[in-house]
Amino acid sequence: MKKIKQFLTSPAATVAVFVLAVALLLFSSIGGARAALAYYSDTYSSRVQMYDIGVTLEENGKSVSWRNYDANSADGSWDESTGTLLTQMLPKGEQLQIGRKYKEELRVKNTGTINQYVRVSIYKYWTDAPNGENAGETADTAKRRDLSPGLIKLGLVNTGREWLVDESASTTERTVLYYSKLLKSGETTPLFADSFSIDGMTATKVTQTTETKDGYTTITTSYDYDGAQFCIEAKVDAVQEHNAEDAVWSAWGKRVTVENGILSLD
Repeated sequence: MKKIKQFLTSPAATVAVFVLAVALLLFSSIGGARAALAYYSDTYSSRVQMYDIGVTLEENGKSVSWRNYDANSADGSWDESTGTLLTQMLPKGEQLQIGRKYKEELRVKNTGTINQYVRVSIYKYWTDAPNGENAGETADTAKRRDLSPGLIKLGLVNTGREWLVDESASTTERTVLYYSKLLKSGETTPLFADSFSIDGMTATKVTQTTETKDGYTTITTSYDYDGAQFCIEAKVDAVQEHNAEDAVWSAWGKRVTVENGILSLD
């Protein structure tokens, strides 16, 4: 709350900034797959008029979640909807198979009437399954730090020129992408991902314990990922094109250069 207050009272607040986060939460255990899509947003506005603005997350050619500002409504409400993931990825009636690559095409569409620049933050991590010893804890406190996010595979595409990877903000758990072009009203970005899979190595990672009792030695083998749940989030943010460099710095704390509609990372 302190950071929001500081931003709203700063000189940069003369620039209208829209920040919309679409969090794509994908949960599964090794034995099966289920998914839920949730999103949330914070809107930072200033003395500049707020026009119709909105963004939609598309999965395999279909809108799965969106939030659009409706300036014509009496209270400035939002048209919003959530959807369920994996229904667009998995064949009907099929459970997710470890090691198999699935088509998972993700992109962003500007469904408002104002041009914008877009950022996508992707998070991958493991947690204990709901029936595990940490059941009931939040995803953050239940994270399995001993399990590798690298085995959760989201196939990124069009990186380098159209989608820029912010290496300074990326880790093994997080990847931050910036769309280098101005996303005009009604336009859709190129794909930032085209496939999803869980690496087959998850089925080979084991831990062995040895116990000797009464002259007999017992070796117990347990699978490290057994009962674990994978999570992947794609968080989409957007800022308006007016004074874009200042807007990006104010909203995301990132220095960028915008020339002739092309964004580059400093």
